[in-house]
Amino acid sequence: MDEKKDIKSMNLKELTEELASLGEKPFRAKQMYQWMHVKLASGFDEMTNLPKSMREACETKYTYTSLETVEVQESKLDGTKKFLFGLADGNVVESVWMQYKHGNSVCISSQVGCRMGCRFCASTLDGLERNLLPSEMLDQIYSIQKLTGERVSNVVVMGTGEPMDNYENLLKFLHILTDENGLNISQRNVTVSTCGIVPRMRQLAEEKLQITLALSLHATTDEKRRKLMPVANRYSIAELMKACEYYFDRTGRRITFEYSLVGGVNDTDEDAAELTALAKPLCCHINLIPVNPIKEREFVQSEASRIQAFKNKLEKNKINVTIRREMGRDIDGACGQLRRKHTDALRTLEETARA
Repeated sequence: MDEKKDIKSMNLKELTEELASLGEKPFRAKQMYQWMHVKLASGFDEMTNLPKSMREACETKYTYTSLETVEVQESKLDGTKKFLFGLADGNVVESVWMQYKHGNSVCISSQVGCRMGCRFCASTLDGLERNLLPSEMLDQIYSIQKLTGERVSNVVVMGTGEPMDNYENLLKFLHILTDENGLNISQRNVTVSTCGIVPRMRQLAEEKLQITLALSLHATTDEKRRKLMPVANRYSIAELMKACEYYFDRTGRRITFEYSLVGGVNDTDEDAAELTALAKPLCCHINLIPVNPIKEREFVQSEASRIQAFKNKLEKNKINVTIRREMGRDIDGACGQLRRKHTDALRTLEETARA
């Protein structure tokens, strides 16, 4: 039996061609596309202006991604909400909704788990399970918009997973998300994070999208970066800087450097001077992140005074820098924490049942 096609991952052109093969007119594709990506229908049965026979045919022929809400945590500190969503295969992913003065921002996952092995991140502790489909990335945003009743204006692909390790699905997701026939989120309001897969960074530059590329830098020397991030064994900082330059030249979009400050590891005056030297030649913005401690690792957050001193040093050298506001600190705010807690609990239940 043929595997069902994932209808929510099709762009409008593909959907039009697909439905034409069922004998449907192009306007039907436009109606269905609107149900999926504007009205955010949970299934074919909600698409009331489509013929019942067409909806039934689609039900048998296609899969329709609609995430199940497994858990919601809300911060008492700032109203940040963290969502744990269930996928059709029983896996779970997490997403975060944050309110800012400039609008509502959602941080989504691009993979179930991650294989990058960054030392300060909970997402990677159990390795990579699988890539997310474009529909599964989109539906994190759609589900949050429905659950909160508020429009999402900014999207950050910075949750669990390495987006560049799921490149084709990421690209498809970006095009559907920013399509004028769908949610129509401005490309300039979308940020994609990477730990530094150089060939993919260069490939993304060629797409000439107007999104922001955020590089997880976290160290200023190859030696230090290798201790924190295994990907540094493959690509040197010099190669990364060249790829950042290339991205800016091709797109005109300023790069963001994400820099997690780990107490006593990468937060010294010497680190600040080295970071200045890397940033000076580039059109970039530096986002300092007080690291979220995770119980499986020994890393601690830098002192508040140290973080401020580090920022001051960069600013004195005319580097554009901000300290990321800590959101949802009281609700497993860091990447991968909620999902890990959930999978650990399931594992314990299974072990208890077997005992």
